[in-house]
Amino acid sequence: MQDPIKVISKRHPDVYLKVIPGHFVTPNSHINFYIDMTTMKARQSEASNTAKALSEAYFSSTVVDTIICMDGTEVIGAYLAEELTKAGILSRNAHKTIYIVTPEYDLSGQMIFRESMQTMVKGKNVLILLASTTTGTTVARAIESIKYYGGIVSGISAIFSAASRVYGYDVNALFTKSDLPTYMTYKADDCQMCREGVKVDAIANGFGFSRL
Repeated sequence: MQDPIKVISKRHPDVYLKVIPGHFVTPNSHINFYIDMTTMKARQSEASNTAKALSEAYFSSTVVDTIICMDGTEVIGAYLAEELTKAGILSRNAHKTIYIVTPEYDLSGQMIFRESMQTMVKGKNVLILLASTTTGTTVARAIESIKYYGGIVSGISAIFSAASRVYGYDVNALFTKSDLPTYMTYKADDCQMCREGVKVDAIANGFGFSRL
């Protein structure tokens, strides 16, 4: 595992990623870079800057009633709701404000909502917010779950995404593979790094990584 590299957004110089080269195993793939968003998700100034940048992709005609925050993006989600409200984004909620929701997962990794939370999804226009997506598997599951509970997907926002579209929906990402041209993702049973004998550095997910 090498030292972190700082990658600055071309359009938003106050938004940047800390990228760590190595061999990482995620729940859905093997990747050669871990994107560390810890301070972006926890530090007030970075979360606010990130939310402002993400909000620029949405127009006043967009309707957002609920933001589903995945990968620990709740702080960014709260700021994003504020920015969308300032920009005139519509909400059909009776109180005219946006719900910020953290999903729960079952043992298979499927997103679920308890009865007390289902009113924030059923019949609502839902924006999915996540830190990163590589294969699109997690986003696809989220879309399926939201539709199952009667929600309407109004958009997908990610800080980093290797996929431009998932299930027919565009992914609004601040950083893409064009910002990390050497970023690679492999299926667990077809990993080039494994074939070349490169040892696994860490197990990673949206919340962080654990060295082996």
